[in-house]
Amino acid sequence: MLNCKEALDNFVSYVVAEKGLSKNTVLAYKSDILKLIKFAKKGQIFIEDFEHHDITDFLWKLKTEGLNPRSICRLIESLKQFYRFLSLENLVKNDPTLYLTSPKVPKNLPCILTFDEVTFLLNSINSNDEVHIRNKAMLELMYATGLRVSELVDLKFSNMNLENCFLSVLGKGSKERLIPFGQKAKKFVDIYLRKRKPALTTEDNMFISRLGKKLSRVEFWRQLKNMAKGVGIIKNITPHTLRHSFASHLLAGGAEIRFVQEMLGHVSIATTQIYTHLERGKIIEQYKKFHPRW
Repeated sequence: MLNCKEALDNFVSYVVAEKGLSKNTVLAYKSDILKLIKFAKKGQIFIEDFEHHDITDFLWKLKTEGLNPRSICRLIESLKQFYRFLSLENLVKNDPTLYLTSPKVPKNLPCILTFDEVTFLLNSINSNDEVHIRNKAMLELMYATGLRVSELVDLKFSNMNLENCFLSVLGKGSKERLIPFGQKAKKFVDIYLRKRKPALTTEDNMFISRLGKKLSRVEFWRQLKNMAKGVGIIKNITPHTLRHSFASHLLAGGAEIRFVQEMLGHVSIATTQIYTHLERGKIIEQYKKFHPRW
């Protein structure tokens, strides 16, 4: 009988070492496989004896419990990777995920802020309090670079080159990228660093809580929502909204899509192309305004 805990631990080690996946992706895979193990235990089925119909029963159960299509797609990918690993290790005779197909996921356009909304948001923070100065620096840097929120809160002082205005981050798949930023972001990061207590050492996290601990993604999200609400932005804003806005505003300003892809750390340009669709409304608006035969 397969030792599920041992198999899961070995699988996690495998995807970290061989696939180079991000910490969040690995945690998602682990969570998905734990759901499968729980389902197998309840149904008194051994993981290694699963057949195609057992997997579909598992997926159907989660769907009826309200799991959305996007999460189901990720779950299917987790299962495929897990059973592929078990097959490579000769721990299963058959791969029950072999003929699984993912549901179609609607491509929802991301929520973005207009340039004026970003300006209102950034200009609304004018307190001399350390937390407000930190928030200002984080928002300016995020909008200047398009960082993921996880990359922002994980940022170390050693990642920053303030003299030459660029930073380095390890993105998804542990791939390093260098990202430039402008003088405005530099100005407010400098102000924060002068205000920050305690003073930074090389490997310290750039952005910390009142208690001197690394700032969490959830806390930053909470602060951002409060700031947006304070300036009357009613959109469902998340930290990723600034990343989306960064990309959309660059493309609207004429930046080449390959440049934006590199800045965002997208493996495929197809991922970046979603931001080109956001400009369709602007194109139609301009067409209506200027075409003589509209």
